[in-house]
Amino acid sequence: MIPDNTRMEEHTIVVDGDVIIGNHSDIKYGIISNSAILGERVELSGDLISTSDVRVDIWSQIGGNVKTDTNAYIGEFVTIDGKLIVKGDLDIGNDVKINGGFEAKGWIVVRNPVPVMVYLFLYISELLRLGKDEEVEKALEELFEDDLESIGLNSMIVPNGSKISIDSIRVPSRATIGSNCRLVGNIRASSLEMDDGTTLYGSIRTIQDIYLGKDNIIHGNIISRGNVHIAKGTHILGEVNAQSITIHETARVDGVMRAQGGIVFEREDDNILSDRELMELDI
Repeated sequence: MIPDNTRMEEHTIVVDGDVIIGNHSDIKYGIISNSAILGERVELSGDLISTSDVRVDIWSQIGGNVKTDTNAYIGEFVTIDGKLIVKGDLDIGNDVKINGGFEAKGWIVVRNPVPVMVYLFLYISELLRLGKDEEVEKALEELFEDDLESIGLNSMIVPNGSKISIDSIRVPSRATIGSNCRLVGNIRASSLEMDDGTTLYGSIRTIQDIYLGKDNIIHGNIISRGNVHIAKGTHILGEVNAQSITIHETARVDGVMRAQGGIVFEREDDNILSDRELMELDI
């Protein structure tokens, strides 16, 4: 899940809200966010900069500096290649390597902190996978009460085993992308849903359906075994290959469109073009 206004810059992913990264993920970027939670054996190549709490679980590796304006919780056997700067309290486990030294203005406690949010995230993910939406909603209401709306809506959530680099964004499940994002890399997911006004410098490949909202720009091809829906004003600079394609008449595809199940054009009034109109468009 990539929230609105997320930007993938040359070396850093900038997120307006929080970041939750699942276990065994490999992120070839640094991260700037409100708060950050990293699971076990996560590899982060750049800096980790947060205005709120930072939690890093055991055996994770940070390739740059770690900075937070509040508290930090660093699990056992974590390696930080840069410097650790904490303006609040620091909970740190045994055998942590900080190659650049550390600064902490608050209390320093040597113990193995348990990143509860990571386990909560994994628990909720499993409930969603099993289709138990009511249990998820009940758990969130009990844990966060009035703060429910602020959690998740502006969060970047990366599932276990994901890989994000300048070349690709690979996730083992569904990808959801917000509005007004700037993303770099070829997306590989089971399915994809993108809101409006996002620019992607890469291609999209899925097994299931793809939905692209309004005014998006995709600098690459779209390939899916499922159905592809392209809303008004979206521009695809490459080809589109899918089982079936539904495209708005104001959308633009520079390459070839191929669909075994056919291509349907939507008009401004959401009516489907007639066969005669399709012939006039040389389809």
